[in-house]
Amino acid sequence: MKFLFDLFPVILFFAVFKWAGGHNDAAHGLVNQFLSGFVAGGAVSAEQSPIILATAIAILASIAQIAYLLVRRKKIDVMLWVSVFIIVVFGGLTIYFNNKYFIMCKPTILYWCFAIGLAYSESILKKNMIRTMLEEQIKLPDQVWRRLNLAWIAFFAFMGIINLLVAFVIFKGNDDAWVNFKLFGGMGLMFAFVVCQSVFLAKYMEEPK
Repeated sequence: MKFLFDLFPVILFFAVFKWAGGHNDAAHGLVNQFLSGFVAGGAVSAEQSPIILATAIAILASIAQIAYLLVRRKKIDVMLWVSVFIIVVFGGLTIYFNNKYFIMCKPTILYWCFAIGLAYSESILKKNMIRTMLEEQIKLPDQVWRRLNLAWIAFFAFMGIINLLVAFVIFKGNDDAWVNFKLFGGMGLMFAFVVCQSVFLAKYMEEPK
C-alpha cells in the first residue's frame, strides 16, 4: 500500500499525460485556462499541453501527499520531502518556461540526491541509512550492511544516468516513450534490483530473536 502511495504522483502523471495525448484539444484548453498565468509568455502550444498538464497534476498530487500525512499526523520520510521539493522546483520550472526538459531531468536529480544522501550519511555522518530503515525487519553482518548501502548508491546513480539516456538520447523527442519508461521502466528496474538484492541477502538473513 505504501508503495502505491509513494508512486501516486508518478501514476497520475502517466494517466494525465496519456489522457491529454488522446484529447489534445481539451488538454490544450485546460492548460490555457488554468495555467497560462504561470507560463512566461502566457501561452502553451497544443504539442506541449500534455506534459505541462501532467506536470501540474503531479505537483498537486505531491503536495496532497504531504498534506494528507500532516493531517493524519503520520511521520513523513526525508525521501518524500526531497521528492516533493524536487517535483515542485523542476515541475514549476517546466511550467514557467514552457520547457519539458526540466521535468525530464527531475528523475535524474531525485535519484542522484538519494545516492548522494546515502553516501554522505555513510562517509560523513557514519550512519548507514539502509540499515536504519531495514534493521528492524532483518539482521545482517556489518559488512553486508555496508555492501547493501553501496549497492543502493550505485543503483540510484545508474538510474539517474539511464533516465538521461532515455530522455535525451535513445528516445530523444519522443515524449510518449519517455513517459512509458518513467513508470514501467523505472518500476521494472527497481523490481529487478530488489529481487537480485533479496537473492543475495537470503544467505545472510537471520530471524530476529
